[in-house]
Amino acid sequence: MKASTYLLIFFAGLTAFSCSFSGNQSHKQTAETQKLQTVSFNADSAYKFVAEQVAFGPRVPGSDAHGACAIWLAKKLGQYGAEVISQNFKTRTYDKVTRNGVNIIGSYNKAAKKRILLMAHWDSRPFADHDSNNDFHQTPIDGANDGASGVGVLLELARQFQLKNPNVGVDIIFFDLEDWGPPTQLEIYQDEYWGLGSQYWSKNPHEFGYSASFGILLDMVGAKDAYFSKEYFSMQYAGFVVDKVWDIAAQLGYRSQFVNQRGIPVNDDHVFVNRYANIPTIDIIHQDTESANGSFFDHWHTVNDNMDKIDKTTLRIVGEVVGTVVYNE
Repeated sequence: MKASTYLLIFFAGLTAFSCSFSGNQSHKQTAETQKLQTVSFNADSAYKFVAEQVAFGPRVPGSDAHGACAIWLAKKLGQYGAEVISQNFKTRTYDKVTRNGVNIIGSYNKAAKKRILLMAHWDSRPFADHDSNNDFHQTPIDGANDGASGVGVLLELARQFQLKNPNVGVDIIFFDLEDWGPPTQLEIYQDEYWGLGSQYWSKNPHEFGYSASFGILLDMVGAKDAYFSKEYFSMQYAGFVVDKVWDIAAQLGYRSQFVNQRGIPVNDDHVFVNRYANIPTIDIIHQDTESANGSFFDHWHTVNDNMDKIDKTTLRIVGEVVGTVVYNE
């Protein structure tokens, strides 16, 4: 995840929208609420998938850890019944260096016309530029929450899709080179420097003419007591998807985690999927404007984004909500 220009430019203007919506707009669970098909999401399994990623070391593109993790991710998706494509690409980072990346794609029910797109980024930040200790600003981070948590949830959902086939087609994409944006200290604010893997895929999908009914991106979904506001660009591009997901979360009893309030704008992978692939896509992301960094969870882009910050309850809640959305399409 990145420090977005939008956090600096738009936040003041969003104050009026950041409070909870009025009671007349709140979710209400009634006797008429349809019975949901739920998912048997295993939080221990998801946690293990997060830990296995972190065990490789920082997944910085070009490193041995990155290469080994890419192979592992593709194998795991294949193990759980997906048809897997590794989309290799070259791109330039903010520093004008050409780097190699790989988007890893796993597909279920290939013949289905209606498709749902689930996404997370799997690379980790090359520098801990938000660490309070300046000595760590050039240190790669573990990215347990910022990256690995979303991937862990999606791998567990992949395991569930093999056990219980959804009625729709599902494509899982792990985007690379999401987090190689410029260090905060350089004060360079350009959104195209982030989300390089999602930009590439959105302009060059793994299948010609690929489309999906909607997409859900997971980013930083593993911290203890995390809550998820309705991210600004998600509402702008795909408000109907936000409503769908938050309604199901409310029916499952997770109003405290999927809160009924507007969030701040985040320049994340979903922006490029909306902008270039024209797939209405939302971002489920832990925003916390009261945190030490004023944007996300306290240990965002620091050396302390490690496994002891990952909470199984949060993983389970997010996994149950997203899985239930898929199984009720």
